[in-house]
Amino acid sequence: MRLSKSWTLTKKEFAVFRRKRYIIYSLVAVPLILSLALPLSLLLSTSSDNIPGAVLGPLLKSETTLFIILAALLPAVIGSYSIIGEKLEKSLEPLLATPATDSELLFGKGLAAFIPSLGATYVGAAVFIIVVDALASGRLGYVPLPDWDTGVILLLVAPLACVLSVEFNVIISSRVNDVRAAQQLGSIVIIPLLGIFLLSETNVLSPTTFDMLIVAGILIVADIALSFVSRATFQREEILTKWK
Repeated sequence: MRLSKSWTLTKKEFAVFRRKRYIIYSLVAVPLILSLALPLSLLLSTSSDNIPGAVLGPLLKSETTLFIILAALLPAVIGSYSIIGEKLEKSLEPLLATPATDSELLFGKGLAAFIPSLGATYVGAAVFIIVVDALASGRLGYVPLPDWDTGVILLLVAPLACVLSVEFNVIISSRVNDVRAAQQLGSIVIIPLLGIFLLSETNVLSPTTFDMLIVAGILIVADIALSFVSRATFQREEILTKWK
C-alpha cells in the first residue's frame, strides 16, 4: 500500500470538511459541551452532600470513560459523509477511477475521519481534566487527573474505539446513499461502548488499567475483523452502478 496515495486523499477530504459547517460545529461544540457539562454538573450536584474523597475521586475518574464514546461518536459525523460526500460533490466517479487500490482509498478516507475526531476528543479531554482539577482538588486535597488509568483510556482505548467507528462508518457510507441515514446507522457503533460507561457508573466495571486493557484487547480484535470486512464489502463497480 502506498501511503502517499492515501495521504493525498486524506488532504483532499480535509479541504472538503472545512467547507461543511455542521462538521466543524460538531468537532468543536460536542467535545466542549461534554468536557464542561460533565464535571460542572457532577461537582455542583454533590457540593452540598458530605461525599468523601474516596467516593468522589473514583466517581470523577469513571466519567473519563465517556471520552471513549465521544471518540466513537464523532466519526459518525465525518465518516458517514466519506463516500456519500463524493456523490454530492460529483467527484465519486473520478475518485473510484483513480489508480489507487481499495486499501489505499479506504485508509485515506479513514485517516481523514480519524485525525480530527481523535484530535477533538483529546481537546475535550484536556478541558475536562483542567476543569476537574481546578474545581475538585480543593475538596479532595489532591489533583485527581490525569493518572495511569486515564492515560490508558485516552491513549489506548479511545483511539481503538475511534478506529472501530471510522471503519464501521466508512462501510455504512459505501452502502447507503443518504447522509442522514448513514449518520443514524453509523451511530449504532456507540451502543456497546455506551455499556462501558454504564458498567463503570454502576461499579460493575472499574476504569482501572487492568479492566481497560481487557476492553482494549476486545477492540483490537474488533478493529482487525472490521478492516477485513471493509475491504471485502467495498466494491467500486457496485457503488458506481447503484448511484448512477
